Amino acid sequence: MKLEVTTPAGAAKGSVDAPDDLFAIVPNGPVMHQVVTAQLAHRRAGTHSTKTRAEVSGGGAKPWRQKGTGRARQGSIRSPQWRGGGIAHGPKPRDYTQRTPKKMVRLALCSALSDRAQGDRIKVVDDWAIDEPKTKRGIELLEALGLRPADARAPRVLLVLDRADHAAWKSFRNLGARVQILLPEELNAYDVLLNDWIVFSKATLEAAVSKFAEGPATEEASRPAASEAIEAEAPA
Repeated sequence: MKLEVTTPAGAAKGSVDAPDDLFAIVPNGPVMHQVVTAQLAHRRAGTHSTKTRAEVSGGGAKPWRQKGTGRARQGSIRSPQWRGGGIAHGPKPRDYTQRTPKKMVRLALCSALSDRAQGDRIKVVDDWAIDEPKTKRGIELLEALGLRPADARAPRVLLVLDRADHAAWKSFRNLGARVQILLPEELNAYDVLLNDWIVFSKATLEAAVSKFAEGPATEEASRPAASEAIEAEAPA
């Protein structure tokens, strides 16, 4: 997979190789849905709480006698059908966390990045070329890339910055809700799918690849089979 590289002025400057397992797989929609759902569920505090009829005050005496009044029988004024009564089947504090396997999380991220790459929605900048923090410079750079951050109808942009890019970070952080900043190791399926464009620098692209791309064969895969080992150890 090759990604085009541009200068901060928007001019083409060659291309860079990107691993196919990270940017060129067939997106797996169900896995992305499950991982994003789990990620959003994990954000929920789960502190909501309602009182049952056993927890509200009052209601110790029967409102009226069982028979002879012509009204419906009632046992307590704190029953759910009464105003001020308890809540039936209301929410209680709970943990919304869903366990998601690491391989599924990685597959969802690879699917999201591949979806953006197949739609030509990933840009790689050679260098940010920002020496001092200036929001105006950040706007100029994104406009040179054709992303129009000042436009209310502009697409959402995810900028992947290095932790040491202090000037770039301060130049982009005040551009509003349509511009989001993440570190390479913070990439996730939800934020990639939330934004229309993903912008890397060459350094952050390398960092993301080293973090999420598949590594060399595992130790178990590199070991010889058991039968081969026995044959190798057997005397001639």
